[in-house]
Amino acid sequence: MTLRHQIIALAIVPLVISILAITTFITWQSANLAKNSIDTFEQNMLKTKEAEILNLTNLALSAIQTIYDKAGPNDEAAKQQVSEILTSLDYGKDGYFFVYDYDGNNIVHPRQTFRHGHNWLDLTDPDGDKVIAELIATAKAGGGLHQYKWQKPSTGQIADKLSFVVSLDKWHWVVGTGVYLDDVFAQSAAANAVTRANIRRTFVIVALIAVPSVLVVFTTCMLLTFHERRMADSRLKALTQRVIDTQEEERARLARELHDGISQNLVGVRYAMDLAGRKVRTNVDDAALTIDRGIEALNGAIKEIRLLSHDLRPRVLDDLGLRAALEALCYHFAERTGIETEIDASGFSDTLKAEANTALYRVAQEAFNNVERHSGASRLVVKLWSDGGRARMTVTDNGTGFDGSKDGVSGTSGLGLRNMQERMAHFRGLLLINSNEAGTTLTAMLPKSANRPADRQAEAA
Repeated sequence: MTLRHQIIALAIVPLVISILAITTFITWQSANLAKNSIDTFEQNMLKTKEAEILNLTNLALSAIQTIYDKAGPNDEAAKQQVSEILTSLDYGKDGYFFVYDYDGNNIVHPRQTFRHGHNWLDLTDPDGDKVIAELIATAKAGGGLHQYKWQKPSTGQIADKLSFVVSLDKWHWVVGTGVYLDDVFAQSAAANAVTRANIRRTFVIVALIAVPSVLVVFTTCMLLTFHERRMADSRLKALTQRVIDTQEEERARLARELHDGISQNLVGVRYAMDLAGRKVRTNVDDAALTIDRGIEALNGAIKEIRLLSHDLRPRVLDDLGLRAALEALCYHFAERTGIETEIDASGFSDTLKAEANTALYRVAQEAFNNVERHSGASRLVVKLWSDGGRARMTVTDNGTGFDGSKDGVSGTSGLGLRNMQERMAHFRGLLLINSNEAGTTLTAMLPKSANRPADRQAEAA
């Protein structure tokens, strides 16, 4: 995987993970909220059922209260009358009252008449609950609720049932009624099913929105990457070609300087030496003058060589630093062009790395070349200073100015300002240009990261 693809993956993968995490959290939160709501609904339904059977039991007790209060412990007629009343007090298909004595014998059961007269104390439900024994114990303890499993008359199926029982202690009877809870649980299950369906639907909707969005972002990033890569490749090819062209121009300039300057001077020295030799052999008196002319030509060749060497890489930059190198550049520029040149480097702290020194020097050198070739200026001012540990340099001329869009940045004549900008960008610096009819000001700024480490600065000091 290339670096670009790694960057795209690092951008897309966290997005996908975030969407999945958020969706999962929302789903989990929604499920919890729905479960809590359904549990609350179920509890409310159970409380309603409890209140219902409690009211029904109170109504049944009210119906038999007068007879029970007047009867004695062994009043069989009263017991028969109460049994008949409780048998007749049924409600709905599954609503009825039942009566057992303390020994577990069934006295009243309108829906299951086969239980009448038999003992069911040992009866257990599918969960192992001894139903009749528990109901009798609850009634003896003062009455209350008990939940168990029992056959539902309307369906014949085993279902959860909640009963409320009280005791008629004088007769050792247990009277109760109950409601079946399968409808409550069915409603809860239906609500759960609807909730799960809604959550699944929400998750699918979020996925249908999120996944295409991620794919669109990924596709857009890939298209932009390919477009930028093509543009970068084209710019790189153009830059490479400009570098090659610049190298060829520099070679042509060196060849021209060697041929027109140094070569001709050396040829002149050879002719002067030959002429001086002939004059010496013929005892001509002006042989010394001819030798002096040859020495003068040789000095000119040496000067040309030094100028070429200085243009390629000034030794003073390595030996004395940026300030001295710029001062020498200004001096030679003024001497060569006749343009009045000034430099102010009093506020400069020489703490830059060697590569940063070279970058600033090359920027100044390129600016000087542009001033000489294009500006028509009569005055040039260079200012070099440090601002909070950051190196700053301005090159200002009073020339005619230029349009930056027509500079060598995009042209084919040379690297131009692009070369200077790239030198600054290499150190995360900036190159600012302000040009108008009154002249041009070029400002180069380097960050603190272009400085030498503190320990190396101390060694240099």
